[in-house]
Amino acid sequence: MRHFPCFLLLVIALSACVSAPTTKPADVPLVSADLGLASAKVPTIDDSWWQAFGDVQLDTLIDEALHGSPTLAGALARMRQAQAELSASRAVTYPQVSVDGQEQRQRFSESYIIPPPYGGSTKWIGTVQAKLDWSLDFWGKQAAMVAMARSSAEAIQLDVDAAQLALAGAVTQAYIDLSRAWALCDLAEATVKQRASILDLTSTRVRNGLESSTAQKHAEALLALARADYIRANSAIELVEHQIAALTGRGANTYAKISRPKLNPEAIALPQVLPADLLARRADIQASLARIDAATSGRDVARKAFYPDINLVAFAGWSAIDLDSMFKAPARTWAGGAAIHLPIFDAGELRANYASATAFLDAAVADYNGAVIGAVKQTADVLTQLRALQDQAAQQRVALDASQESFRLAQILYRNGIWPQLNVLDAETTLLEAETRSATLSADIESHRVALLVAFGGGFGRTAGPLQENPNE
Repeated sequence: MRHFPCFLLLVIALSACVSAPTTKPADVPLVSADLGLASAKVPTIDDSWWQAFGDVQLDTLIDEALHGSPTLAGALARMRQAQAELSASRAVTYPQVSVDGQEQRQRFSESYIIPPPYGGSTKWIGTVQAKLDWSLDFWGKQAAMVAMARSSAEAIQLDVDAAQLALAGAVTQAYIDLSRAWALCDLAEATVKQRASILDLTSTRVRNGLESSTAQKHAEALLALARADYIRANSAIELVEHQIAALTGRGANTYAKISRPKLNPEAIALPQVLPADLLARRADIQASLARIDAATSGRDVARKAFYPDINLVAFAGWSAIDLDSMFKAPARTWAGGAAIHLPIFDAGELRANYASATAFLDAAVADYNGAVIGAVKQTADVLTQLRALQDQAAQQRVALDASQESFRLAQILYRNGIWPQLNVLDAETTLLEAETRSATLSADIESHRVALLVAFGGGFGRTAGPLQENPNE
């Protein structure tokens, strides 16, 4: 062992001649300043942002989805796997101690190195050893491997955050669709009553000789069509209920339990510009950034593979022929020293691995840049759509008020015999279109507000932090 320090210095000197290639990454990550984001910030959004809608049933459905969705369960399983891999990578940096033992019956050759009386005999031969193996991380290779595992685990944890937000957003938007379906069903039901009233009025006018039988048949046809629309509106409610149940991880036994939504519109205040902290707010962007960190550490691992690996190894135990000699002083055995691996010629394998790791880093940066640009576009698109819907809704309110008044006057004139039935039906058609558009626009605005909240990152507002090892390890 007294020559070990000299040998170690020789290895370090030799390692200076084994250098990594000068391959450099080709891409750099985009930052907020590259994307023209405004200085405005998103107002504080609670983690349970959906509770602002004031609907207890929605709260329950999202809670069920976050605990029962198979998609989210898969993401959580991947997170636990990543945490376990992080624990395993950290364990390698510590001394490894094990105990091995074996005992077997063996016949010794008379023509080999073991002389009589053992040569030509059959004896029990065995060993029991305690072993120590400790990798000395002189160059930081193992530290880089731990950093890579940590960043990968952080990325997967952030994927879970993004999946939870996406799932909560999907349930909320489906719930808004259910509210829309109920509103349209109300309109369909009101239309049936309205057209039944027109049919009664037309029948009375036909009996009094003020209308032809053709007008009555026309009114009957319109009533049948209204009833068909009402049936279709009811089925639309059931279809959305099926969708919500699937999102929550439930089956057909949940359908009948979903009642009519009671949402509070305009529940969440959101800005009308792209905020400067958009990228930091989105879990999916932070996950892509963590994958860049993992790829950077992976490249560092590949670079440090050019340097020698130095391990301390030792063992102590007993080795003996015949069971009665085992565990006695003469059977003691021990050894200790260093195991060194120095790469000299590998036909280009290390350089290829290093080039691959650099390319993997470039791919991670490209994926991040693509995600960043996509996030900015997604948020800008939703902002534009929401502003357009709000402007449309303002005009639609004017149209709805005018249509209601027009239909009211048409009914009065028809009852008094001043206008024909056709004018009343035209006014009714205009009113139905206005009411349907108003209900649809209202739901679209709520849905786009949720989409904007999801695009802003929901209640997420942190950067990736340190992870703990798997608690089950």
